[in-house]
Amino acid sequence: MEDLGAMINQIEEIERHLAYLKWISQIEELSDNIQQYLMTNNVPEAASTLVSMAELDIKLQESSCTHLLAFMRATVKFWHKILKDKLTSDFEEILAQLHWPFIAPSQSQTVGLSRPAGSSEIYSNLETLFCQLLKLQTSDELLTEPKQLPEKYSLPASPSVILPIQIMLTPLQKRFRYHFRGNRQTNVMSKPEWYLAQVLLWIGNHTQFLDEKIQPILDKVGSAVSARLEFSRGLVMLVLEKLAADIPCLLYDDNLFCHLVDEVLLFERELHSVHGYPGTFANCMHILSEETCFQRWLTVERKFALQKMDSMLSSEAAWISQYKDITDVDEMKVPDCAETFMMLLLVITDRYKNLPTASRKLQFLELQKDLVDDFRIRLTQVMKEETRAPLGFRYCAILNAVNYISTVLADWADNVFFLQLQQAALEVFAENSALSKLQLGQLAAMESSVFDDMVNLLERLKHDMLTRQVDHVFREVKDAAKLYKKERWLSLPSQSEQAVMSLSTSACPLLLTLRDRLLQLEQQLCFSLFKIFWQMLVEKLDVHIYQEIILANHFNEGGAAQLQFDMTRNLFPLFSHYCKRPENYFKHVKEACIVLNLNVGSALLLKDVLQSASGQPPATAALNEVGIYKLAQQDVEILLNLRTNWPNTGK
Repeated sequence: MEDLGAMINQIEEIERHLAYLKWISQIEELSDNIQQYLMTNNVPEAASTLVSMAELDIKLQESSCTHLLAFMRATVKFWHKILKDKLTSDFEEILAQLHWPFIAPSQSQTVGLSRPAGSSEIYSNLETLFCQLLKLQTSDELLTEPKQLPEKYSLPASPSVILPIQIMLTPLQKRFRYHFRGNRQTNVMSKPEWYLAQVLLWIGNHTQFLDEKIQPILDKVGSAVSARLEFSRGLVMLVLEKLAADIPCLLYDDNLFCHLVDEVLLFERELHSVHGYPGTFANCMHILSEETCFQRWLTVERKFALQKMDSMLSSEAAWISQYKDITDVDEMKVPDCAETFMMLLLVITDRYKNLPTASRKLQFLELQKDLVDDFRIRLTQVMKEETRAPLGFRYCAILNAVNYISTVLADWADNVFFLQLQQAALEVFAENSALSKLQLGQLAAMESSVFDDMVNLLERLKHDMLTRQVDHVFREVKDAAKLYKKERWLSLPSQSEQAVMSLSTSACPLLLTLRDRLLQLEQQLCFSLFKIFWQMLVEKLDVHIYQEIILANHFNEGGAAQLQFDMTRNLFPLFSHYCKRPENYFKHVKEACIVLNLNVGSALLLKDVLQSASGQPPATAALNEVGIYKLAQQDVEILLNLRTNWPNTGK
């Protein structure tokens, strides 16, 4: 066994040597083939053989035979350089005949796509060379390290631009570096729009040629690459390098930095919308997302937003609606400052929505929330100066502003973009344990939204302001009702004694005050606010009339009829403009009038039922029968006792 073991080891070693020699002979054989193909000028076959050699190189990557690997790589490199140089010079020659690159927009139409003499031959040569260069892609990727921007920019991984397009890009890259690097007059820090516009122009000029002449070649060889996008990707990389070099130099000049960001965002918008550049490719937003640059962007954005808020609140037209003369547009009666502020928030959203990572977007969302909070505090401060005149024009304008911002934020919460942010925020909060399980559950179930805290604070402010207005009007109405309270309800003539019923003179101040205030606030508040206002007012008024006027007096038949006439024919109709059945909002007063005006027989009957069936279902049924649902049994008994027109039974 020992002898056999030794012999087997020897055999295995010789097999390894043989395998090693086979690899070398295989490499040499491929190398000889390439040489022969080149001598007979058969470039396509030479290129195909080089592909096989490059594939062998990739297979060998796992091996620990360093010398073999080095020999392999050196051979690939040797032939790749020869083939690449030859094909590149031929390809450049063909491109030159087509007057590539098309610098003027008209040129792409006249030269690239018209038919110069012998154009069919030129295009067939172009196709041949393009395909041969494509074959060198594998070896090119093996040999050349793609230029990468530093890791801090977190660019998405992407393969290098295909070789023939790289060659087509070379003259444009030279032009770009010539004009926008070094000390040329075109390289100005304050004019990023020059190089951004130049790149967009180049993409636009070459699109048609790439689509009509280059894309079919790629389709024919079964490549999934888009010629136009590869070309754009190469040019965008120039922009990214330029930005990475420039940004550190203007980071602390707010105006220059802000201008750069604005221009970059415009460039991005056109790149995506006009030229169909996918958001998943490396783009300028990756550069702006780099930590130092991003924090600066946030700071500058906040600074300029606060300045804008100062100017919008101090402008003379701050509290006037832009659309005050166009009724159908001006439903919300939004003052100018609130509309401008929401427009500012909308613009900020538009600026950051294409950032590549959710964490960056969430930082911008926090900025927006801070701005809303800041604006709310400013509105509160202005409101406090106006509290002496809660029905005044400015106070109402502030209330409309608060309502508008709250409404818009609640709408935004259902927007897909903010729902996606909510999902991202949920993941962040869950990782950091920043919220309680209940809050996380509400966010996850979409019961709450990213703007909930803001909306709640604004709603509270809105409610406080409305309450102050209602209290103010209610005080005025209460003062105006003092005379009415002292009316001689006990000794008024009955209905049969009057030719026609008319409104009590003492009720006029009350109704006039009410009418004037309702008209004034209907004009100044938006519809939804005014609706809350009058309903809150009616609630207080109903209880006041019931407790302070009705329960504080006794009524003869004429008094009860007069009260009912004043209420149902004069007070309730004041609100009929705002709802169909205003009497339903005055439940206490309406039902008290019913009890006081029941004919004597029904009243006696009701009194007996209530006394005998205390708290029993028959009592409820008897009350419902005469139209009383709101008042409790005890209340009805008290009201019955306020009537003085009972028959004298001798008791």
